[in-house]
Amino acid sequence: MDESKIKPEFAVDEDPVSVKREEYDATVVRDLDATEVFLHENNLSHEYVQELLCDERRVKRLVRKIDLTVLPLLAGTYVLQYIDKQALSYAAVFDLFTDTGISLTQYSWFASVFYLAYLFAEYPWSYLAQRTLMGKIISGCVIAWGAILMLTAATHDFAGMAACRFLLGVFESTITPLFIMIVGMWYARDEQPFRAGVFYSCNGVGSMLGGILSYAIGQLQGFAVWRAIFLLCGGVTMIWGVFLFFFLPDDITKAKRFTLEEKAILIGRGRLGRTGILNHSIKLYQVKEAFSDPQVGLLTLFVLLNETINGGIANFGKLIIEGVVHDALRTTALGIPSGAFQVLWILTGTFLASRFRNVRTLVMAIYLIPTIIGTVMMWKMDRQTSPYGVLVGYYICGAYVCSLVLAMQMPATNLGGYTKRTTATAIVFAAYCIGNIIGPHAFLASEAPTYATGCKLIISCSATQVVVAISLRLLLIRRNKARDAAATLANDGGSTVLDEMAVDLTDFENPHFRYVL
Repeated sequence: MDESKIKPEFAVDEDPVSVKREEYDATVVRDLDATEVFLHENNLSHEYVQELLCDERRVKRLVRKIDLTVLPLLAGTYVLQYIDKQALSYAAVFDLFTDTGISLTQYSWFASVFYLAYLFAEYPWSYLAQRTLMGKIISGCVIAWGAILMLTAATHDFAGMAACRFLLGVFESTITPLFIMIVGMWYARDEQPFRAGVFYSCNGVGSMLGGILSYAIGQLQGFAVWRAIFLLCGGVTMIWGVFLFFFLPDDITKAKRFTLEEKAILIGRGRLGRTGILNHSIKLYQVKEAFSDPQVGLLTLFVLLNETINGGIANFGKLIIEGVVHDALRTTALGIPSGAFQVLWILTGTFLASRFRNVRTLVMAIYLIPTIIGTVMMWKMDRQTSPYGVLVGYYICGAYVCSLVLAMQMPATNLGGYTKRTTATAIVFAAYCIGNIIGPHAFLASEAPTYATGCKLIISCSATQVVVAISLRLLLIRRNKARDAAATLANDGGSTVLDEMAVDLTDFENPHFRYVL
């Protein structure tokens, strides 16, 4: 490392966001992005970080390293998270109802209980993760929810099952919002949609593996199949949680398998989006800004509608198939292709969003069309004369999940200020929970197996989401045009990001911030 390039950057004060060396005290540290503090403590200058960023081969090598070390940990956790969350729906097609005396109406409440817990626990976990060690919070929660799953196998009635579902929601609520923040921390803006898609598509992988696992366990004789499902899923999850404890980094500055130069490159790449990377201080004005930002409001509405769809399909999809084939094992087997379709939808949509500039909101809208078509097929096609048509409709209606992934990634990509992004993510995930609470109750037991009310709700939500996505696009276009015009009038050619001090500015505060469409 060239010693001439390693020097503090706090002696210059002509830039409005620079900090004088003598003012570098505890107050200033709280205002700075934590990565700026890291650079200062290791005497890494912005010039040296800029030089490292210019080495394209080194940068590409680093991205591959992240893809091979951090991303698989997120993906593996997501596979287990989906299987564990859906263990109840797998159990439902076997002996759960007869063994426990649970009714279909009570079954509808299990999803609501899960997401009600998710709703209340998600922001406290996010707050704690921002203030402490994110990796340890995640791994601890994984171990805890594995234990809860194993305890579920010991329940024998609605009350015990509902209590376990509530606790499962408490501990699983950490995963998706914190994983979105992790992707925003480790990857550049144009890389984030596809990487988020990679780990989220593991829902589809989990669906396939869960279906195969349930099919295999369904062959058991002399032991309750539904109890075996919960015991096996819980045990594997606890082992994985211990693995995460040792290998999932808390943040980019504490990652033991990355060198000092690699951490500097990660910081530099994160700065290019002007979103801020990491800050352990909670800033109340940024919380207020998140609640008042119309962009956050539109994303919240979009996710609310999307997860209302998901709440119904995720919990009643297997029962829709059972209404076609009337056999538990065949129902499980025929549910496996839906996972493959989900992987296809998510990876293709997020690839397009990463590969082509400013098409994210368009992809969000377009990928809702198969959901509308598939739902109409499930609703209107006759189950006796066209069973395969109903199944195809079920398989293709999962395209809405791609739109969800892109919407959930928007706060990490399109909001500056670490507290604002964390708060906005929590707001959006509150809508995620509420939608999943609402959705199952539109699938009325009296309407089985067509569930006409549920299908109507899905179609209405999908169509409204298209309108919301286009409205979001128009809002962001208007903001970017206004900032470009203001920069032209001010004769502002823009500033070099690495020459600015990372004072954790929000997108409203930073005139150089541009929104991704």
